[in-house]
Amino acid sequence: GGGGGGGGEGGGGERERERERARTQMGEEGNLTQPIAAAQTAITTEQFNLWKQRKDAEAAAKCAEVARKRAEDIASGRVQMNGKELYQHEPWVFDDSNFT
Repeated sequence: GGGGGGGGEGGGGERERERERARTQMGEEGNLTQPIAAAQTAITTEQFNLWKQRKDAEAAAKCAEVARKRAEDIASGRVQMNGKELYQHEPWVFDDSNFT
């Protein structure tokens, strides 16, 4: 067999252009000399805070949904509790005072 590593039709040229573009953005030690995103949008602190609040609210809602689904799965017996959940739900299981 042959070997060669050409890749697919036309794929090698684009990959080489990509490497060349990366080389022109990199300096002597490999540090970026130009900003990656040339067209950045300036936002106000108020806009950022509104975005952050919305993002945090979405994350909290997602976390609450995951916790609710896990509790539902545990209650139905589809999923076993981990040690922390067992300790929080049935702490008497971990009481060793009867054995001392």
